[in-house]
Amino acid sequence: MPDTADPTGSRHRPSILVTGATGNVGREVVNRLVERDARVRCLVRNRPEPRSDVDWVVGDLTDPTDVREAMVGVDTVFLIWPLLDSGPACEVVTELAATTPRVVYLSSTAIDDSASRQSDSIVQVHAEMERLLHHAGLSTIVLRSDTLASNARGWVAQLSMGDEVSGPDVARTPVVDERDVADAAVAALLTPNDELDQGLYLLTGPEALTRADQVAQLGAALHRPLRFRPLPADLARSRMLADGRPEPLVEALVSASVHDRRATASLITSSASPADQPAPSPSGPPTMRSSSTDEDCGIPPHAATNLLDDLHGVSTN
Repeated sequence: MPDTADPTGSRHRPSILVTGATGNVGREVVNRLVERDARVRCLVRNRPEPRSDVDWVVGDLTDPTDVREAMVGVDTVFLIWPLLDSGPACEVVTELAATTPRVVYLSSTAIDDSASRQSDSIVQVHAEMERLLHHAGLSTIVLRSDTLASNARGWVAQLSMGDEVSGPDVARTPVVDERDVADAAVAALLTPNDELDQGLYLLTGPEALTRADQVAQLGAALHRPLRFRPLPADLARSRMLADGRPEPLVEALVSASVHDRRATASLITSSASPADQPAPSPSGPPTMRSSSTDEDCGIPPHAATNLLDDLHGVSTN
């Protein structure tokens, strides 16, 4: 962790606000920040189990007053925007601009900077959030991540009933380990401004995979004959709605499944790379280890372990 000292020679411990702190990426960010001796505050809707090394603040990220109160004494914010609507973010970003010098925002590699409108509402919100942060004049590091390996945990219900995963198919994407994303985020949060290039960084896994590839590799890790069955968009939509998923989210997922992402699927990085230089690693940026195993498996071992934990007593033979 970078050490800075005040005029008396004492070490400055950075104070960081983490949003999305109980999610797959957020919890990894929190744990790493604590390990690096940062002061960590988390803005959450519901207070989780207490821990002495984290300051939990209960509030609503879309409420500027809650954000203002959570920001007292904070140096930097790790921002994950949870909604499919960027409208409520306008006042929140204004608060951030007034109270914090730095923001690290988790975005998506699916953004097409040349498009006036993005392919689906999820990507559209990320693009709008990036614009809001830029126009607010904040010192912002944007981490554009590809598909997270932890998304495979969404298949737990199906895997608890059998060996088939069905759903909308997607183009090949370089699935990335959320621990790698957290490593990059923590490096960006703790590295001083003058040692880190501002702007966009791209985070991908080591190999572009289809859903069928992911399920097959997950089956190998779990020692089960898993298979993927793609569903037509209309059938996938009706099943997700029947499962109780919100309609805006369902439409976004279906739109993402039919959108051709071959351009982003071909982009693979071995470090957190500037968006205009996807291959080489820049000097002084957040770097990330490969999320591959010896076989370059797109589903890393810990993801399989997490699924086993979720499946509990379900047979894996």
